[in-house]
Amino acid sequence: MKDVIIVGGGLAGLSAAWKLKDHDILLLESDHRTGGRVMSERRGDYWLNWGGHVYAGEGSATDELFKSVGVHSQSVPGKLTAMSLNGKLLLDGRVELYPFRVPMSWKARFALLCAGAKVRAGVLKYGRVAKRKPLENYSVQQQRVFNFMNDKTFSEFTGELPEDADAIFRPTVSRSTGDPEQISAGAGIGYFDMIWNKSTGLSRVIMGGPSTLTESIASGLGDSVQLNAEVSEVVQHEDYVTVQYTKDDEVHNVDARYIVMATPAPITRKIMTNIDSEMGDALEQVAYGPHVSASFLTDETGPQIWDDVYSFATPKRSFDILIHNSNIIHSQSEERRPGSSFMTFSPAGRGRDLLDKSEEEIINIYLKDLDEIFPGFSKNVVEAHVKKFPLGSAYVFPGRGKIQSILTKPDRRIYFAGDYLGTLYTETAIQTGFTAAEEINGLLNHQTSKMIS
Repeated sequence: MKDVIIVGGGLAGLSAAWKLKDHDILLLESDHRTGGRVMSERRGDYWLNWGGHVYAGEGSATDELFKSVGVHSQSVPGKLTAMSLNGKLLLDGRVELYPFRVPMSWKARFALLCAGAKVRAGVLKYGRVAKRKPLENYSVQQQRVFNFMNDKTFSEFTGELPEDADAIFRPTVSRSTGDPEQISAGAGIGYFDMIWNKSTGLSRVIMGGPSTLTESIASGLGDSVQLNAEVSEVVQHEDYVTVQYTKDDEVHNVDARYIVMATPAPITRKIMTNIDSEMGDALEQVAYGPHVSASFLTDETGPQIWDDVYSFATPKRSFDILIHNSNIIHSQSEERRPGSSFMTFSPAGRGRDLLDKSEEEIINIYLKDLDEIFPGFSKNVVEAHVKKFPLGSAYVFPGRGKIQSILTKPDRRIYFAGDYLGTLYTETAIQTGFTAAEEINGLLNHQTSKMIS
């Protein structure tokens, strides 16, 4: 009998396994690789990336994991508020003045200014609500964030807006894979807080690409990790839990004292046969949206307009945001190195429109938009790849706060971890993985002490 089985080898499952590595553990991952939606590949000095790209900083669970694993991170350099709209590329200046620098009607400008003032005020309130108090339990702080303006959608909060005004808000709000008509007002405001306040939230990048972290953890766990192992059933008994999985066309049944379920909520609900009914109902309410992303490697030889920008909002395009992954390399180089790497990100409705298209079709759609933003961009593209995530991530919908206390409590011998349990994505995945592991560590150590005594 194993001490612990971890189901799911994404960031949450790997974080839990890392904390539990001194016990007899087994991590089961259905894919051929670990990392889940953390997905990057090295290309010389650069890296291609398709998933989570920014991480929490000093004092966070992420920071603790980085130091423990030996992975180097650095603050996001450059600008985070660049925007391309209606043929105009804005790289600097005050965000609140953007409406006067982009071609749009005066009606749209006025609506944008009014809605922008509401969002600014909301961000100030959010900052106070989201700030973690000294010695405060992480789950208490997260419950407070979930409850913030959780009674209406972001679209209801701003009111109906003209097309251009709506388009400027949409790329920021929909990063969670929910559209403004789906995501709560508080969650949408939280995204603006993350972008405008660089010192808070997710503000660091992993040198070498995000998969440097997940691959290092998996390597450190060794034979405890089983890939291509698809779990079909988790059954809880009084003193242990049984997990059934298939690997190499062979069905296996393995028992463990405890389980960490680190799979997306719909998968967790599907494979747990005798889950607590209240927990089952809560898992069924968790809402996910899709995202489609592509990564591009270029070979230009001279300085470019994007060199000191990390992210571009791209309203009314096939992707909502463009991430300049090589920004950190260019910012550290005395001489401009050849080439760059980028990620396009199409969440929510944008992603849904692309899911059924082929990789070639998606790349051509993206390149058309990229050429309009940066004329001649496609001529320098030497590599491009697309990844599709039908279950991109969970978004915070109105009323989501009501089920948070249910989702964050264990079900007897089963503990839960994943980014759907909080609002900070990669940090939530790591934090919940750590929390589950720490509670199980305590139980296992207590049982060992009793046996010795």
